[in-house]
Amino acid sequence: MTQYVKIPKDRIGVIIGPKGETKKFIEDKTACQIEIDSEDAKIDVTCEEDSLKEFRVIETIKAIGRGFSPENALRLLEDDMLMLEVIDLSDVATTPKELQRIKGRIIGRNGRTRELAETLINVKISVYGKTVSILGYPEQNTIVRTAVRMLLDGATHGAVYKFLEKKHQELLRSRLDSIDLY
Repeated sequence: MTQYVKIPKDRIGVIIGPKGETKKFIEDKTACQIEIDSEDAKIDVTCEEDSLKEFRVIETIKAIGRGFSPENALRLLEDDMLMLEVIDLSDVATTPKELQRIKGRIIGRNGRTRELAETLINVKISVYGKTVSILGYPEQNTIVRTAVRMLLDGATHGAVYKFLEKKHQELLRSRLDSIDLY
């Protein structure tokens, strides 16, 4: 079965990679075939054996299309629990100026807000086009989605930082609780 995904034209080269290396790496690792139509920015993915692999390849391509580096996106092929989540900002921002303001709030001054969320919650975040994308485990993605929603709803950066720090402590505690010391 063949599935396709459309991505921004300016990300096609990233999916192909230098001398076709990224595309070839994905094909070799997954035994899937990737056909790229550069004119329409449409990518066909065919995996004869495994529809789950096909889904993971599509998610990997979407992640690269949403601004993640191939190195970060390729983690989706390594870990079945890792998820890509895309938040569409066009529902919230009605003008290009408002979209810029909202993206600026999410990124923060000198990238501080995005960096803090990535570090405390252990995710990767990409703000690209009209979207914010998150690469993480489901629980982590939920936390970051909530933090983004807080910023969209007008919460102060300080309140969002407190929320992220509290969730960081909860994540640490739950990891410690899951370790069997005996």
